[in-house]
Amino acid sequence: MPRAAIRRHPQLNHANHALLDDIAKQIIEQLQEDGRRPYATIGRAVGLSEAAVRQRVQRLIDAGVMQIVAVTDPLQLGLGRQAMIGVKTTGDLEGIADAIAAIDEVDYVVITAGSYDLLLEAVCRNDDHLLEILHEVRAVQGVIGAEVFVYLKLRKQTYSWGTGTSTA
Repeated sequence: MPRAAIRRHPQLNHANHALLDDIAKQIIEQLQEDGRRPYATIGRAVGLSEAAVRQRVQRLIDAGVMQIVAVTDPLQLGLGRQAMIGVKTTGDLEGIADAIAAIDEVDYVVITAGSYDLLLEAVCRNDDHLLEILHEVRAVQGVIGAEVFVYLKLRKQTYSWGTGTSTA
């Protein structure tokens, strides 16, 4: 079932923290529950007018604190194979990350510390399609190794970070 989610902008800077007062966090929580929730409904829940909620949401989006996106279920779209791929590299790490990010089936690329230089997620039709993607990844100049971790069953996926007391 498609879900709407709030995703943090990866380049959140410290100046944006001022936008996250308790009301902003409550608005984000409302949108995390339902990204299509009407501003009037959110306003009633947080004690603001519809117009005030609309302005606050727009400021949060403009500041890169959040995005409102539709999250699809890959299985419902015929994409039955998902995998995390750990990649070891040599050379221009950011250039390699950008080249891999250009592969359509790769939906997540992060530069890491540890055993792998990059972690990426691939969403594909089946194992043969995953093998094609793996060949594309390994063909990128500077990739010296890749290890695939096939997803057998998704147990948890959440987009609710950033508003609870544990992250304040």
